[in-house]
Amino acid sequence: MSVRCRFAPAPSGSLHVGNVRSALFSWLWARHNQGAFILRVEDTDASRVTEEAFRGVLDDLRWLGLDWDEGPEVDGPHEPYRQSQRGELYAEATRTLLASGHAYPCYCSPQELEERRAASKARNEAPGYDGRCRTLTGDEIATYEAEGRPPVVRFRMPEGEQVVHDLVKGEVRWAAGELRDFVIVRADGTPVFLLAVAVDDMAMDVTHVVRGDDLLAAAPRNIAVIQALGGTPPVYAHVPQVVGPDRKPLSKRHGSTSVQAFREQGYLPEALVNYLALLGWSPGDDRERMSRTELIEAFDLARVSSNPAAFDTEKLTWLNNHYIQSLDDDDLAARCVHFLVEAGVGVDPLLLRLAMPLVKERMKTLVEVVELLRFLFSDDIEPNPKAAAILAKAPKGYLKDAAAALDACSGWDDEQISQALDALAQRAGLNRTRGWQPIRAAVTGSNVSPPLPESLALLGRERTLERVRCAAG
Repeated sequence: MSVRCRFAPAPSGSLHVGNVRSALFSWLWARHNQGAFILRVEDTDASRVTEEAFRGVLDDLRWLGLDWDEGPEVDGPHEPYRQSQRGELYAEATRTLLASGHAYPCYCSPQELEERRAASKARNEAPGYDGRCRTLTGDEIATYEAEGRPPVVRFRMPEGEQVVHDLVKGEVRWAAGELRDFVIVRADGTPVFLLAVAVDDMAMDVTHVVRGDDLLAAAPRNIAVIQALGGTPPVYAHVPQVVGPDRKPLSKRHGSTSVQAFREQGYLPEALVNYLALLGWSPGDDRERMSRTELIEAFDLARVSSNPAAFDTEKLTWLNNHYIQSLDDDDLAARCVHFLVEAGVGVDPLLLRLAMPLVKERMKTLVEVVELLRFLFSDDIEPNPKAAAILAKAPKGYLKDAAAALDACSGWDDEQISQALDALAQRAGLNRTRGWQPIRAAVTGSNVSPPLPESLALLGRERTLERVRCAAG
């Protein structure tokens, strides 16, 4: 049997790393088994879903390199792949379930349900629908219809114990009667998640469903609906949620954790994919850096941990720095252009390429290129507070002497510049650190920069001298 996995986001914003990890595990399992990865969009809730968010989901997945074999903008044998366009399929399934007795109309009003729920709670009974409309007579239905009560459609859960054999959680059991009848179609005729997901998984021949364990209780309901429709349920793998360093569910208090946010901060997709793949899964050894090919070859759902995984931004940042260092200079420069342009910095592509060896070890994220290299592309240099303090403390006449020493260089390369700066500092009785600081502050506007002689060599003699003389006053 060919493995068919799916990812079915409800696009109401940029993808969260927890959802992305589920998508990644599903994608890896499909690729590991030479199967198909399906993208299906749960967009029936018009109050939450926007076209912008839908496009954002596609963009996030493409940026991460999680390509899909069937889905929006790719199509396939089971189109359409947006639930908002599959209404007739859900209506047909509902008719089938009603005709077979696996579903029934329920006329209980919200007020009646709440009153009975409160009474049940007072009696310490298990929560859930009490089955009042399970066995309505024709006359009772006619009475309700005459009253103008709009019914919902409920699915009739099978009697007996429910069991799910989960690839991550193991065997999970629900006692007989614990899972009550549930709504599959609202009073306005729109399908509920539990129906749409089951119908789509069955129609699209999905063999494996990888999703968060917050949906574990939906699995026996999904299975029951699929079996009632005559289908074969998929195998489920419910992965534990991603938590913060405090072991609490990842949320805004831990900082922004959307794919878009990490992208804007300058993280590489390779690093994020690598990190998320090892978040709750292990290849069985101590590897921390794995290429996409290595991940596909090694991935096994059986090795996914059943314990929550803590998201560590520092670890991701460390990994991102390693990936930045592994890029060749042309590739790194190309990726940096976006961040410089976004910051309003004009870019000389050749100069940027030549600067890459100076910054690739220093950059933890790509956005840092702006502050590291702004001085190369803009002559509008305003010293930051620390740089201003350094300039204020420079020995009297030191910057004027520096300009003269640099102007006297017979050539303009990092070796000659270094020798001139060292000789200048020595004459002033300063060590290299203290002697070079005022030059760095004057030329870059910062107290931190790439290696100074190499930076001045790239900046050029004229621009360097102009800035030093300007700072000298």
